[in-house]
Amino acid sequence: MRVNAYAAPAAGHPLALTTIERRDVGPNDVLIEIQYAGICHSDIHTVNGDWGPQPFPVVPGHEIVGIVTEVGSAVTKHHVGDRVGVGCMVNSCGECTNCLGGDEQYCLNGMVPTYAGTDRDGTTTQGGYSTHVVVDADYVLSVPESLDAAAAAPLLCAGITTYAPLRRWGAGPGKKVAVVGLGGLGHMAVKIAHALGAEVTVLSQSLKKQEDGLRLGADHYHATSDPDTFKQLASRFDLIVNTVSASIDLNAYLGLLAVDGTLVNVGAPAEPLSLHVMSLIGARRSFAGSMIGGIALTQEMLDFCAEHNIGAEVEVISADKVNEAYERVLASDVRYRFVIDTRTLA
Repeated sequence: MRVNAYAAPAAGHPLALTTIERRDVGPNDVLIEIQYAGICHSDIHTVNGDWGPQPFPVVPGHEIVGIVTEVGSAVTKHHVGDRVGVGCMVNSCGECTNCLGGDEQYCLNGMVPTYAGTDRDGTTTQGGYSTHVVVDADYVLSVPESLDAAAAAPLLCAGITTYAPLRRWGAGPGKKVAVVGLGGLGHMAVKIAHALGAEVTVLSQSLKKQEDGLRLGADHYHATSDPDTFKQLASRFDLIVNTVSASIDLNAYLGLLAVDGTLVNVGAPAEPLSLHVMSLIGARRSFAGSMIGGIALTQEMLDFCAEHNIGAEVEVISADKVNEAYERVLASDVRYRFVIDTRTLA
C-alpha cells in the first residue's frame, strides 16, 4: 500500500511530503495506523549524514504510537483496535545469544533499525513520519491506555534509552544518581530515576532549566559551568547517566563518582571522547555505554511508566512543521520533545 510520509531526499536537505510503499501484511505482521511520531535527535543526525551515508530517501521516526488496523494470520498478541508502539528496531535474527537473552538491540547479526536499515526481506526500512507502518508483531509493543498517546511516543526511544541503564546499574532507594543534560533524554532520565526511588541530581551547563528539573523530580540541580560544582560533588554519585550528544570532559565527570560508581553514556557525540585511565583506576570506577533495550525490557518500561503516570513533556506539531522543529531542536528550543501528529499527513 502507498502511504503519505515526510522524507529527506538527500543528506542535509529539508524533509518533504512524499508517498512510500508499505509491504503487504504477512502472517506475522501488524499494520499500524500511526497517530504520533516523536522527533529524536538521532533523526536529525541521520538525515544530515552525521553518522555516515544513508539509503536516501529516508523517512525518519522511531518513536511511534498508533492503532492496529490489520493483523497477520499467525498474530495472537495484538488485535485490531489495540493501541501499540514501535521503537528503534523492527527486526533481528532471533537466534543469536543476545537475541535469545532478550537483548535484541545487540543482535550479533545486526538488529534492523526502524528506518534507514535493511530488513530481512532486503527492503529499506522507513520510519514513523508517515500515516501507516507494517511491522513484525514480535517488535510491536502494547501501549497502556492510561498513558497519553502523544506523551507515550517518546518513551519508545527516550524512555527506554534512559530506563535501560537506570535498571541495569541499580538506580533505586539509597542510590545517588546524576543526569547530565536536561533535554529529550535527560528529562526522561530524571522522571524515571525519581520514580525508581533514587536521589536525583541534574548536571546542566547553566541553571536556566532548574525550575523544570526540580518539577520533574530532581532533588538537586547544579551548573557544570561553575568550576566549584566539580569540587563540591567530588566522589558523590553511584551512577551518572550522560545524555548529551556533545563532547564532555570525561575525567572531570568520572571524578564525581564514588568508589565502584559508573558513568554511562547514552548520548552519541559525533567525535571520539578521551579519558585518562587513572580516572577509572583511582576509585574502581567504570565507564560504560548503553543503547535502548530489548523488547521485553521496553514493555516493562511502558508498564512502569503507566504505573507511575510518566510521559514525556511534549509539544505536538503538524507534519508540515517538521523542518522548523529540526531547527529548534538544534537550537535547544524545545521542552522537551516534539511529537508529530501524523494524522496531519492524511
